[in-house]
Amino acid sequence: MHLAYPSRKASNPPAYLAPRSSRFPMLRRSRAKTIVLCACAIGVVFFILSRILGGGDGVPSGTPPVVIVTVMDTVGYSKEYQDSVKENRIQYARKHGYATFFPSIGDYDLHGSPNSWAKVPAARHALTKFPHTEYVWVLEQNALIMNPALKVEDHIMNPKRLESLMIKDQSIVPPDSVIKTFSSLKGGNIDFVLTQDKDGLSQASFILRRGEWSKFFLDTWFDPLYRSYNFQKADTHALEHIVQWHPTILSKLALVPQNIMNAYNSDAAGGYKDGDFVKSTRDNGGLSSHNDDPNLYYDNSSNPYHQHISMLRAIGSPYDLRTAGRPTKSIGIWISTRLADRVFLGESKTLSSVYYLELHTPTVNGTVPPILAKLFDRFVFYG
Repeated sequence: MHLAYPSRKASNPPAYLAPRSSRFPMLRRSRAKTIVLCACAIGVVFFILSRILGGGDGVPSGTPPVVIVTVMDTVGYSKEYQDSVKENRIQYARKHGYATFFPSIGDYDLHGSPNSWAKVPAARHALTKFPHTEYVWVLEQNALIMNPALKVEDHIMNPKRLESLMIKDQSIVPPDSVIKTFSSLKGGNIDFVLTQDKDGLSQASFILRRGEWSKFFLDTWFDPLYRSYNFQKADTHALEHIVQWHPTILSKLALVPQNIMNAYNSDAAGGYKDGDFVKSTRDNGGLSSHNDDPNLYYDNSSNPYHQHISMLRAIGSPYDLRTAGRPTKSIGIWISTRLADRVFLGESKTLSSVYYLELHTPTVNGTVPPILAKLFDRFVFYG
């Protein structure tokens, strides 16, 4: 007999059918989590090792720690003078593994602003051209590196050294500016180092630390508003303005004594003394005026020592041998500096005895003794 509908199944499963176990999916999920965690741990280990072994900065090997930037005025100065200034930087840079950068004023569109503004885009250019270099040292062409034994990292930018040099609680524009340098800054937090003279900030020689702050600072300084404002001293007064009105800039700035990196050619405070790092002619005209003809001071002799002595004579005393009663010690020290460079470069060691004799012999009635005149007659003026 056939029924019209199939028999209804029981609603409860038979006792012999055990419920499906979830053991295997749980094992698979646990194994996947373990693999992910192990991969993350391995990645973290590799990241830490790469930071430790790779120096942490990703700085390519062979990167110069410092780049010296000197903007050249190719119109107002003779080629011989420019070449001597470049040689001064290049020999010093070669000794310490630094780089040099010599843009000209004409490389930058200043939109009619004074040529002194060119140093600002030049520094910005250097930050881009040398992206991994730690320090950018802007040094005007009217300054000379006088002590090649000193390194920027040790002599100035070492944090502990910098803290000992920093002039704190000092008016930005002497004598009575109410805005002063901070008294609690640490050397490791400084990104901008420069000097101050009796008139205010002096940017003939300044150092910037690589980073976003330096780019921001240079972009702020070079703002068209400041360039078109017709400050009396152009970029100098613009710098003093932004330093006093922008704590973000003042908080990264350190003033150091002039003789550390920007000694002037004078006997006043901040004047150059034997052994100082840099000598600048900003205060006394020297060859810093566009109205000066460098060829009036400069001798075109092919002798490199003649060229450098002539250039220093153009800068003035204490290298002017015609100054009555002045000992020749100063020029002797300078010659020893040049010799140190040449010995380092393996070029010559033959003049060391000449340096020693000249160093210890004074002038007599404003003239050099005959024996020294004979030794130096090829490269020293005695007018």
